[in-house]
Amino acid sequence: MRVRRTVRRLSASVTVLALCALATMVTAGAAHAGATGSSAIGTFSYQVRGATVTVPVGCFLTHAISGSGKRITGQLAGVDCIGVAATFSRFCNWRIDFAYADTHGRTYRTSRGATHAECDGAPLRRAGARTLTSYGKACAKLHINGTLRTTQCHYITK
Repeated sequence: MRVRRTVRRLSASVTVLALCALATMVTAGAAHAGATGSSAIGTFSYQVRGATVTVPVGCFLTHAISGSGKRITGQLAGVDCIGVAATFSRFCNWRIDFAYADTHGRTYRTSRGATHAECDGAPLRRAGARTLTSYGKACAKLHINGTLRTTQCHYITK
């Protein structure tokens, strides 16, 4: 009897939550979209002030974007590392650019980030709102010591 009452209460709670979620979807205004993705940064070495810096396997460029249609309300791109890479990776002379391309893959705008001379374990860049000229893709590009190391893109379509 006690189990049956608990199951009924649980079932009623799930039904109420499902109806609330459905009401939210039905009454929602303009559609908003967002995406988050990561691209692996392969192991590499580079020179800084005469010293060799090695970045091991285990780091990723993560790029998150939000908005609706051609209107981007915000972007965030940064480096995340796991395992040994999280302890030992340092990125010197880093820069993150945001690039925008049309549906034919032609880049029509690049928002170049500042180059950070200091060494950082977790580079990060935010970008504010912007309206794209055309549908296509929005990419984050990680440069270390002047060399492009990885790119992560999101396709923006109708």
